[in-house]
Amino acid sequence: MSIDKFKDKFKEEASDNINDLENALLELEKNTTNKDLIERVFRAMHSLKGGGAMFGFTALSEFTHNLETLYDKVRNGLKVIDRKILDITFEAADHMKSLLADELMTNNEIKTKHKQLAANIESLISDDTQTDVIPKSGSSSESSIKTYYIYFEPNPDIFANGTNPLYLIDELNSLGNCKVFAHFNKIPPIDEIDINKCYTYWEILLATSTDENSIADVFIFVEDQCKLEIDEVADNDITIHADFIHAITRLAIEKKDVGIVEIKNLIKKLKLNANVALAELNEPEKRIESSKVKETTISSIRVSSIKLDQMMNLVSELVTTQARLTLFAEKTNNTELNAIVENMQKLSRQIRDNAFDIVLIPIETMLIRFQRLVRDLSQELKKNVVFEAIGAETELDKTIIETLTDPILHILRNCLDHGIELPEVRKKLGKPEQGKIILKSFYSGTNVHIQIIDDGAGIDPEKIRKKAIQKGIISENDELSDTEIFDLVFMPGFSTAENVTDVSGRGVGMDVVKRNINELRGDVVVDSEINKGTTLTIRLPLTLSIIDGLLVRIDNDLYVIPLSVVNKIHVVDHDSISSKFNNLIVLDGVQYSFFVLRNELGYKSEPPKTERLILVSYETGLVGLVVDEVFGENQAVLKSLGKLYKNQALISGATILGDGTVALVLDTNKMIKKFSKNSEIIN
Repeated sequence: MSIDKFKDKFKEEASDNINDLENALLELEKNTTNKDLIERVFRAMHSLKGGGAMFGFTALSEFTHNLETLYDKVRNGLKVIDRKILDITFEAADHMKSLLADELMTNNEIKTKHKQLAANIESLISDDTQTDVIPKSGSSSESSIKTYYIYFEPNPDIFANGTNPLYLIDELNSLGNCKVFAHFNKIPPIDEIDINKCYTYWEILLATSTDENSIADVFIFVEDQCKLEIDEVADNDITIHADFIHAITRLAIEKKDVGIVEIKNLIKKLKLNANVALAELNEPEKRIESSKVKETTISSIRVSSIKLDQMMNLVSELVTTQARLTLFAEKTNNTELNAIVENMQKLSRQIRDNAFDIVLIPIETMLIRFQRLVRDLSQELKKNVVFEAIGAETELDKTIIETLTDPILHILRNCLDHGIELPEVRKKLGKPEQGKIILKSFYSGTNVHIQIIDDGAGIDPEKIRKKAIQKGIISENDELSDTEIFDLVFMPGFSTAENVTDVSGRGVGMDVVKRNINELRGDVVVDSEINKGTTLTIRLPLTLSIIDGLLVRIDNDLYVIPLSVVNKIHVVDHDSISSKFNNLIVLDGVQYSFFVLRNELGYKSEPPKTERLILVSYETGLVGLVVDEVFGENQAVLKSLGKLYKNQALISGATILGDGTVALVLDTNKMIKKFSKNSEIIN
């Protein structure tokens, strides 16, 4: 593996560490005395420092080292978390991302920011003016040095990951007094030695004032690539006792390992005040058992998104090929072949569903960016706002997640800038001074709904209407429902903001938000009440790759309607359909609006005497779509129509059937919305 691949792997892990750091900081801001959160922040920094040094990110490693020193003071009770420390740590987290992208700081802005932040952190480290320091039991000023026994046996192939075990031993030396015993008894005969493998292992005695977690942090990048054990053996520094060191050194020469049992026995014999509250276990067996436990706890692996895309493409091709096979089997009328094809159909569906599960990502992966935006922007706007997420475990296709992040960020900016009022305004209105923004997500059939809800000023429909008339978007005689009026905010260049700010109000953005969501085959709806708040609902498909569809025919053309929206199919007579007033029909005692697709899509040929009316879900009810014929269920592998057709709204994409025929996939929601506006049937 090349050094570039090692660096790419480190960047991925470092990005995860920075995300975890930001998440811990957001929690720490709510509870500044939480020791577990402080430890979590410290561990994230320690991992970044160690990995940065190992893979050549020197600037990142040195920068994080200073920040780690600051939080080490916090851990030891020499400083307390305050707004100043939190703000500079958030800035530092953003700067770490820049250093990952530009490790050599070729950008002058990054270089200037680096110097400024480093100076600010140094200033905080040396600033001892804090008087409200909370004493922490077990701090370095109060706790005595303890001695730990460390057994470290790297896996033979540890070099393949770019790790040099000697650097880890060297880092242990920096933690305190260290006595190292290297063992070479596992080195094979010279003609069998592989220079790419590690055959050495170590036993170490470390006397330090740091705790066991800090020692474990040294091995954080190799904990699954070695046999590791850390045990406290004495409540003082036993490495300074000459008799003990002499005896241990002699044992190391005489035996293959020293072993924790021998060390404990020698400590007792020499009466070195040992802390022996450890279970007396046979050491080699304990290490092997520990290694086995680690192997069984590996529950996930990191996979490149490129590999996932390739897998989904292959699954798509499998579904298309399987459709061809099914068609061929039907023509041959071979019983045995039909049985095999039926089994293949079941297997391909299971593979498809498993592939979907793999590429689905929880919405919580986006939350840190949203939380940071709300935190930073609310401070900038001098507003008191809390962000809450409900249903963050809801999963979406990774492609949708990637495309959706920016639109939601823009919506949140609008909520903060135009929606949530200033604390004094909220107080006058009888509201809590702290505003709230909720991101709520949930499943609805095969779709996911994401709602951004704020308890702010709301949107005045009359104000929007007047602005739309002023801009010539609608006329004074147009009668629009509140939903249709709210939909005007997505028109290009439309804005009701009286003042242009750096945050929003230029009339650019909401139209882009809607366009991006439409490109994901989604829809967005606004609902608002003055002085109560606004709810913006985004409806999205679970995935963009493959859908279960209903194959239908209009004239000589084939179409696919997503099965997720299909409710029921009725056989209807053409003459009775054509004579219905205002396109209303009663089915099973219920009245429905309907559209004849051959008329709406401009077909001029003679319709069949008997047609099919398909009831599909639309907003809160059902609407009928009339087609010539229904063939049945079909797995549709969606393909893009290309740049020439990207602006049309009625077709989601195309799919290739088993016989090579192309069928267009209908977007029923947009279709019904457009047809209803043209005919004014549904209001």
